[in-house]
Amino acid sequence: MSGNLSIKATGRRLVPLFLIFICCETQGQTKITLEEAIDSTMVHNIEIRQARFDEAIAAEDLKAARGATLPTLNGSVAAYRLFGRALDPTTYQYNNAAANVAQGSVYANVTLFQGFAKMNTIKQNKYLLDANKSNVDKIKNDLTLSVLYTYIQVLTNRDLLAASKQQLAIANDELARQKKFYKVGQKTLADLSQAKAQVANAEANQINAQNDLERAYLTLTHFMERDDKSPFVVVDPPKNAIDQLNTGYTNDEVYKTALETNPDIQVVEKRRLAAESGVDVAKGLKYPSLSFGGGLNTSYSSSQSTVVATQITGAVPIGVVQNTNAAVIAPVYQTRAVSFGDQLSNNFNQAVGFTLAIPIANGNAANINVRKAKLNYQNSLATEQLAKNNMRKTIAEAVWDVHATQKRYTSAQVTFKSAADAFKVMQQRYSVGLANSLEINVAENERNIAEFSLIQTRYELILKSKIIDYYLGNKISF
Repeated sequence: MSGNLSIKATGRRLVPLFLIFICCETQGQTKITLEEAIDSTMVHNIEIRQARFDEAIAAEDLKAARGATLPTLNGSVAAYRLFGRALDPTTYQYNNAAANVAQGSVYANVTLFQGFAKMNTIKQNKYLLDANKSNVDKIKNDLTLSVLYTYIQVLTNRDLLAASKQQLAIANDELARQKKFYKVGQKTLADLSQAKAQVANAEANQINAQNDLERAYLTLTHFMERDDKSPFVVVDPPKNAIDQLNTGYTNDEVYKTALETNPDIQVVEKRRLAAESGVDVAKGLKYPSLSFGGGLNTSYSSSQSTVVATQITGAVPIGVVQNTNAAVIAPVYQTRAVSFGDQLSNNFNQAVGFTLAIPIANGNAANINVRKAKLNYQNSLATEQLAKNNMRKTIAEAVWDVHATQKRYTSAQVTFKSAADAFKVMQQRYSVGLANSLEINVAENERNIAEFSLIQTRYELILKSKIIDYYLGNKISF
């Protein structure tokens, strides 16, 4: 630790602790401003990265919805071997001979009409993408507010720690004086005990302030996803920061701006629009679907042959005559296998036409989907209105807090000055024997309480003012 505050036993001059900066950081530690802490959180925080993944997925969903309106083109190739009695796909005849078969086809299709379901799906996915983009901004804003609060907590606890150190120094100084007076019989054991109690109380305040400061630093470190082993110190706001704060806000002014800029509202608005498009999508799927398509097909079979001569070379039995059982024979001609290329050419065929799909009875699924989409839309309307109502209430409280804290800060300044002056007078009276130890201890405690209140109220006013900046969409910085 570096930097020590020296307090004289008598004639000490007490000043507000927010004007005394006790250096509690070690040499070479990184200094981080509020703006840098926020920027670091925006870069490294995992919640933002997760939200960006959701945004990327929504972008792919939009591409898929747009792609669904384009014609489809697909091809297929198959090769297999037939065994036993099977239908030859090239001759459409059954035979018992094994054969090698190959088939190929290309088919294209485009939807001409589907109740505008695909176009509305594109609109729906675009709104969902916008909602995810706004959600990224919402998470950024929420984290910004959390970093601001924690940063102010660090500053508050640091100044409270400095104040507690000063108060401990004063208490120790007073204890030393009491010991001297006690030795020469000018003070009683009760006076000495009172001074020891003041020291113990000041030590407890210092320990609590130190713990609170360390906890606030740890929380801020985690927000920035910073290594715990890389210490840093926060940078103070300008000395005139409290004078530059704007506290003259009105509820309507802030609320009107927040409706246009705050991502919390934009998220629910975009999701409401997406739900509205969802109703149109569900309705569209109740209409008949008209599509146009065409295809190319060809095939090959190793069993396919052609006659090369009309001269009969033999006969084969193909059955018997009913009742007489006389054999029925068929002539055998000289043949040759048809080549692969000739079969592909000979078996090549084309098809083109329209398909009209009419939903008739599907378990009432279409009507159910429409009703569900309408319920989802109604729910999104309620969610949007609730978000706006909560925003109005929160802003009203935030504006009231600014005004109330401004009054408390003005009062705290007066209270601290009065308590500090009263403590000085009591010290002077005590030194000449016109006041007892209880009276001076009460005066010291009142001064300490007033100083703690002044520190806390000062930073609370800064925080409350910055919260209004948050709702106005202003950049958060000192």
